[in-house]
Amino acid sequence: MTLTRFLPVSALALLLASCGGGAAPSGGKTAVVRSASSAPVRTTVPRPAPIGKPTAQVQMIPGLEGVIGSDALQLGRTFGTPRLDVIEDDARKMQWSGTACILDVFLYPPANGGKPTATYVDARRGDGRDVDRAACVAALRKAP
Repeated sequence: MTLTRFLPVSALALLLASCGGGAAPSGGKTAVVRSASSAPVRTTVPRPAPIGKPTAQVQMIPGLEGVIGSDALQLGRTFGTPRLDVIEDDARKMQWSGTACILDVFLYPPANGGKPTATYVDARRGDGRDVDRAACVAALRKAP
């Protein structure tokens, strides 16, 4: 190896070796940290005002009249057992699927309390393309 190649490599090695601080003290001794003798200072942080939960926006689209406003039991009677039923906090997502489409129904409790009801519906094909929501509802509705 020539001297011109060796110098930059050795300079870099020395530079990196000098960055290795933070090692334990030699001799196997451990440093002891002692706190000051005064009592800790306590501060009071005011709690933020409770944030009211937003009210759900109800989706009003023709063809969804039998779905929007329904609770989970009514939806089960309309579409059968859901393929997916996810409850998170006070929200619920129920999903049904068939050859025509995948239907997601979102339920939220009303602002004045009570049972969560369907407020929003989304529909898509298996490949993710949008489908008319009312047509999907009609395709997945159980026969009476």
